Amino acid sequence: MLEVGKYNRLEVKKISAIGAFLVSELGDILMPTKYVPEGLHPGEHVKVFVYLDSEDRLLATTLTPKAQVGDFAVLEVKDVGNVGAFLDWGLEKDLLVPFSEQPKPMNKGEKHLVRVYLDRSERIAASAKLGKFLEKSRIELKEGDEVRLTFYQFGDLGAKVIINDRYDGLLFKSELFGRYEVGTSAKGFVKKIRPDGKIDVTLRKGGGKDLHGSRESVLRVLSERGGFLPVGDKSSPELISEMFSMSKKSFKTVIGNLYKEGVIQITPEGIRLR
Repeated sequence: MLEVGKYNRLEVKKISAIGAFLVSELGDILMPTKYVPEGLHPGEHVKVFVYLDSEDRLLATTLTPKAQVGDFAVLEVKDVGNVGAFLDWGLEKDLLVPFSEQPKPMNKGEKHLVRVYLDRSERIAASAKLGKFLEKSRIELKEGDEVRLTFYQFGDLGAKVIINDRYDGLLFKSELFGRYEVGTSAKGFVKKIRPDGKIDVTLRKGGGKDLHGSRESVLRVLSERGGFLPVGDKSSPELISEMFSMSKKSFKTVIGNLYKEGVIQITPEGIRLR
């Protein structure tokens, strides 16, 4: 079955002066000459991306778009017109984000995380209203599962993330270490699935409960720096994250445990191996 906005493998019916005509159940589809691979012959099959031109005619291309229908992608705004913003997605015809699909107005030169979809007229479009594309029920995950996270919004509670391109998740600020931007992807783990279907995630295996890895990280950095580090309770979360790749909350727990075990000294200047 032909899928508009996606890759299809189609048979070449004939080749003419204007391009190759490809067979589909919706009729012949033109692949303009500039996209026709050298040496292509009738009867052969070719992998193409199928989309609509400015006159809503089906076209095929061997160009590789930056996203296809069903994908989330960070794309740059090339222009803003009367009907919405136009994104560069790697094809000659830019990708429209209607004004109704913009949570806030988009401006030329900005980059936005969007979902590529087919509208009611079967036209390819993009939306920055990501929540409506994420499932709220039938969650096929369990606590502890390793997942792929895509950051899409930052707020007072932490970071909203897309889980496996399918679910909505939240990474609390106390669990957020490292520098992330909208569209950044990272490996994470399911920490908790709430009765209402909301999902909490963490960047650490075990949901932050297993601090062994964090302990080893602190000891390793201490050893590499000659046994002393000018960090402590008063250090900024950003510094802790940069040095140890952990939250300040985890760091305080780790150094507290190491102090009780007699492994380190805590001084006004920092922490030191005994």
